[in-house]
Amino acid sequence: MMPPTPLAALLVLPATPAPRPRLGLAPSSRHARGTVVRAAALRALPRRLEFWHPRLAAVESGPPSSQSSAPPPQTGVESQDATSGLASFSYWFGGGGGDGGGDTDLGWVRVFPHVLTASMANFLFGYHIGVMNGPIEDIARELGFQGNPFLQGLVVSIFIVGAFFGSLGSSALVDYLGCKRTLQIDSIPLILGAFIRYLVSLFLYAPGKVPVGIGIGVNTVLVPLYISEVAPTKYRGSLGTLCQIGTCLGIIAALSLGIPSESDPHWWRTMLYAACVPGFLIVAGMQFAVESPRWLAKVGRLDDARKVVEDIWGASEAEKAIEEMKSVVVNDDSQASWSELLSEPHNRVALIGGSLFFLQQFAGINGVLYFSSLTFRDVGIASGILASLYVGITNFGGALVASNLMDKQGRKNLLIGSYLGMAFAMFLIVFSISFPLDEDVGHTLSITGTLLYIFTFALGAGPVTGIIIPELSSARTRLKVMGFSFTVHWVCNFLVGLYFLELVKLFGVGAVYAGFGGVSLLTALFAYNFIVETKGRSLEEIEMSLSPCAPGEPK
Repeated sequence: MMPPTPLAALLVLPATPAPRPRLGLAPSSRHARGTVVRAAALRALPRRLEFWHPRLAAVESGPPSSQSSAPPPQTGVESQDATSGLASFSYWFGGGGGDGGGDTDLGWVRVFPHVLTASMANFLFGYHIGVMNGPIEDIARELGFQGNPFLQGLVVSIFIVGAFFGSLGSSALVDYLGCKRTLQIDSIPLILGAFIRYLVSLFLYAPGKVPVGIGIGVNTVLVPLYISEVAPTKYRGSLGTLCQIGTCLGIIAALSLGIPSESDPHWWRTMLYAACVPGFLIVAGMQFAVESPRWLAKVGRLDDARKVVEDIWGASEAEKAIEEMKSVVVNDDSQASWSELLSEPHNRVALIGGSLFFLQQFAGINGVLYFSSLTFRDVGIASGILASLYVGITNFGGALVASNLMDKQGRKNLLIGSYLGMAFAMFLIVFSISFPLDEDVGHTLSITGTLLYIFTFALGAGPVTGIIIPELSSARTRLKVMGFSFTVHWVCNFLVGLYFLELVKLFGVGAVYAGFGGVSLLTALFAYNFIVETKGRSLEEIEMSLSPCAPGEPK
């Protein structure tokens, strides 16, 4: 998600760092010095191969990288307090391949508050999902569109439209403002959207979801990118699962808070009002979070980038990390254009990112979530909110397991295993539907298949997809690749929601679920053939290993 070859072990940097370009130089001079820096780093790399698959083989073999080794132990009172209070968490975020050592690994502690604060945006995303899927009937009744399928569909789909444009425009915001400020500013439409929908009627309820959708669209791109650029290499995968964990907790929180709505038809307004609280917490919390050191290096603020790396990764990692960042960004403060995604190697990464989200959506996650309440109702669980809570808790459990395995088993293995498990779960449900079985046995198999599908989705298909795309992308085009991939996600999300029920009416649940299982098998095959294992190497090592030319240089 094959033990990988860290290119850090092969990368022999010059004893004396290459001269740093001065910000006052003209663009042509910056480019000339940048070329020298790139050449110095690239000469130390092994001979580049010309085709994609041979390069993958080079990336995926060899000993662990130097950054994958255990960080220097902390000393003093700070270390004692962290060890006594956070030892249990180190089991989940230990990462690094599980060397079996007895020492508590707390190298992730310094960066954890920063990525946790950012992942609150995913909590807010999950909360809005839970609010939409919870008291929707009460909302429709009070606002006067109950029984109107067009308006009910509009209320749901307009959120996706906003998310589409938010994902598409996210790169421009981050290029100009950076990750930290964009997360703060992006919380404003989430807060305003919640207030608008809380206070007004149908005429502004649906439009009130547009700013919420825009905010969610930006956040879904920005949070995994921020975590991938801030987290130390050794813990990047485990910390990246906070995106999935935050979404799960947001859904669980919304569904739990929505339980009174079964007896109070006006409770949904309180749920919307509560959605403002995480937005305010994100604005306040990100004020104390660090900026992405990669973004700082990209805009030429190398001293600030070095200070951030020293603070959250440790002084021992600073020199090596800054040299690697310089080798791929070389003070190139120009913004990438969308047309660069049409040239190599960016086109391959964009194709992989878009394909992963396309296949993820058509593997049926939204369809399974839609039918889960009906499946639970068949076994006597009539409360839709309670059924959704079971699903949410299962999703959360899978994400926790993924956080422990991400930096041990790797992204590729988790992704393949996840989709194979999803395929098995789909075929199990199809078997329970299509063959004459005892009614209780059939219901049990349906419930088992549904929960198994959700659990295995949370192991890889959910978290790995968002983690691996920024890891494979170059520093120059990372934002554009992420924006493109998530716009594909929202388009496919919309199409599945629009046509799912129609397909069920035409072909039946069994046939549609069999199709989902087939797509899951196809995705496992796709991951086996095209996904690069990225655990244990820095973003710069991955970029230089996959680029056919000098990294950071526009095509």
